[in-house]
Amino acid sequence: MRKTEQRNEKTMNFSEKSSLEMVKIINEENMNSVRAVEAALPDVARAVDAVSEAFLNGGRLIYVGAGTSARIAVMDAAECPPTFGVDYNTVITVMAGGRDAMFRAAENEEDSAEKGRDDLLEKDPRSVDIVMGISASGGAEYVASAMRTAKEIGCKTISLASNENTKIGAIADIEIVCDTGAEVITGSTRMKAGNSQKFVLNMITTCAMAKTGKVYENLMINLRPTNIKLRQRMIGIVSDVCEVDEASAEALLEENGFSIRKVFEKFGKV
Repeated sequence: MRKTEQRNEKTMNFSEKSSLEMVKIINEENMNSVRAVEAALPDVARAVDAVSEAFLNGGRLIYVGAGTSARIAVMDAAECPPTFGVDYNTVITVMAGGRDAMFRAAENEEDSAEKGRDDLLEKDPRSVDIVMGISASGGAEYVASAMRTAKEIGCKTISLASNENTKIGAIADIEIVCDTGAEVITGSTRMKAGNSQKFVLNMITTCAMAKTGKVYENLMINLRPTNIKLRQRMIGIVSDVCEVDEASAEALLEENGFSIRKVFEKFGKV
């Protein structure tokens, strides 16, 4: 039996605990998510390098998942454009059940190999793209089929699972395993396994964006002034790095189409 499906001996009497005892148990178990990611960091770093290379060659990062895994992937992909100023097509998600499954569970969809293949092909993958399959169990046929299709096209593939010796791991060029162990509630991989997936996806996109010039030091330099908060953040970044007051920073941004990068180029910062 996969670890993600086993009963957790530490939580056998979970339903009988007080509310404080329950949240303490969950919090303690959540620490295993961090430890599991730490153990997988060398493989995560390999994934970062592969995704960075793909971005530099005009490729995309295409996540493929079902259920919780896909929802986490959607969230990471959606946050890349406002954070790093990239096109919404740079990081995308292929999700079992489509958009509706983001809000309503469609658990049966993960068993369809045909849909996994067809849904990936709808995104017109090219050999320069990276296809990353995400499945806590590692056995979702929808994900495995999409990954096999990607390999036929010539895409490099990455897998992310919470079990060893998985179907998607056997297909992947780079296999990431975050062994989070048995869940607090048996089989509820929205918990520890989901935590580890969120950590890993954040790491891969953040590091790949930084390595391809979307970050200066630890600052977001491709921001867009789409609201008051972001406009003020941009002014603060220019003020800090270029050592000018905020009024001057705002004027510089206005002169340069509110592009931090253009301002930094004039100051020899990038």
